[in-house]
Amino acid sequence: MSRLPRVIWDDALTSYDFGPGHPLAPIRVDLTMALARELGVLDRVEMSGCVPATDDELALVHERDYIQAVRRVSERGEPDVSRGLGVPDNPAFTGVHEASALVTGATLAATRAVWSGETDHAVNIAGGLHHAMPGHASGFCVYNDPAVAIAWLLANGADRVAYVDVDVHHGDGVQTVFYHDPRVLTVSLHESPRTLFPGTGDPSETGADCTSVNVALPAGTGDAGWLRAFDAVVPPLLREFQPTILVSQHGCDSHALDPLAHLMLSLDGQRTAYAKIHRLAHELTGGRWIATGGGGYELVQVVPRAWTHLIAEVSGHPLDPATPTPESWREYARARVRDLPPLTMTDGREPEYPDFADGYDPADPVDRAIVATRKAVFPSHGLDPLP
Repeated sequence: MSRLPRVIWDDALTSYDFGPGHPLAPIRVDLTMALARELGVLDRVEMSGCVPATDDELALVHERDYIQAVRRVSERGEPDVSRGLGVPDNPAFTGVHEASALVTGATLAATRAVWSGETDHAVNIAGGLHHAMPGHASGFCVYNDPAVAIAWLLANGADRVAYVDVDVHHGDGVQTVFYHDPRVLTVSLHESPRTLFPGTGDPSETGADCTSVNVALPAGTGDAGWLRAFDAVVPPLLREFQPTILVSQHGCDSHALDPLAHLMLSLDGQRTAYAKIHRLAHELTGGRWIATGGGGYELVQVVPRAWTHLIAEVSGHPLDPATPTPESWREYARARVRDLPPLTMTDGREPEYPDFADGYDPADPVDRAIVATRKAVFPSHGLDPLP
């Protein structure tokens, strides 16, 4: 039995396509896979296909009436605005059910592979559609593949699941599904709901036994503040929770170049976060780690490089940031998107930040966000909210 980390991929995953001009363009995952292939990253993993999630699997999270509504939209491409399909964020299109079920099936394939012990790590970069609600589509997301994966794990014997979401947008759909389930710790680091969709994710949203955790960071937060917040909140909570398995969502729309949000991370800050999550998986779950993609709307400069770094991290062979992007990939990117592609796999940053445990500044907005989260949830976990 192969123990290589697993990448779930099928070319049909690019059929999740809301049409020309929509930010969630499938070219972003196509360019990612092309870059990972050209750099030899895919040579260090096992590639595996997937099948669409069944209605019974989708119904672990989604209302059956909603699944049937998506199927009806899928047959003709006619909107059902009451279900969030046929609106600007989620245009209706023929085949939307099949495309969305395949994305969920890919995340389930990753989940089964890890939970069965076939591999320790698995990734679906086309997944991470964390806004979908049990009964309606939202924020470019039709079915909530991370939530379905977590529900499947609970149904198959996992007693404690940790979900860490680093997308710039609050992971509201996953939080909603497990808000009253203390077996699931959801941690979302995102831009403040005061400045960004979906308008949720305040620290006060704590759920059952304070297992819903939200770090709402001010617009303009860069590598140092974001990583300081991550270290101040995520490791101590996960260590106390002692999860059986770790599921993560890696939306790269926290990057400074992303057109839809206002955080200021670099590619180097993002890959540092991937490494931190990887280490936590080995420390706490015996290495059991399921990673998904998520948001990310700078199609050439950011998404392909960020998620190629993610796949490389999952493989156990992180890329040297100074690695040049292959000329063949640059030509392919120019032909597909007609944009100037990046020359290397780095933004040239070396993120450094002071440890929150050494003290905090009440006048600093990032530190205030950290303290708000820690005060909201740390005492319920037996942790001191102040350093």
